[in-house]
Amino acid sequence: MAPISEAETSAAPQADENDTVNTDDLFAESEIAADYLEGFLDIIDSDGDIDELTRGDRPVVEIVGKGLGKLIGQNGATLEALQELARLAVYRKTGEHSRLMLDVGGYRANRRKELTELAEKTVQKVLDSGRMVRLEAMSAFERKCVHDVINATEGVESESEGSEPNRRIVVRPVAS
Repeated sequence: MAPISEAETSAAPQADENDTVNTDDLFAESEIAADYLEGFLDIIDSDGDIDELTRGDRPVVEIVGKGLGKLIGQNGATLEALQELARLAVYRKTGEHSRLMLDVGGYRANRRKELTELAEKTVQKVLDSGRMVRLEAMSAFERKCVHDVINATEGVESESEGSEPNRRIVVRPVAS
């Protein structure tokens, strides 16, 4: 099954100024996903504590503990697959697409810090050279982290190009 694309993720229902995000619904989504993931951990005989929460307008599930590397996989590939399975579990119960975010062992939090540093260095490189820079292929989560930093910086702009799994970010100077 193909992961949900960045466009599909951003096309999920969003609250606008006239709507309010129902945190009870978001928390219910995180509980459904946590129950699914707890069953999964039991099946593979893996330990981990599961925390259900919400951040902003997203349900979040965090699995914490030791020896969770097998749940992350190479470059977070297993984590992405588990997130998709958890989203499907939510969809099966609610009939609604979920923007659930799964983190295992703090991988996403650490990766976000690394990507922020990469984006800041890339911005400086583009501003210093006046030339476009193409970054390596990234997941939708990783691209969003980089785009967020680029969008908050004057003098540069970014866009994604290519198709999964080779979708990457291009950062270029903004014409004056």
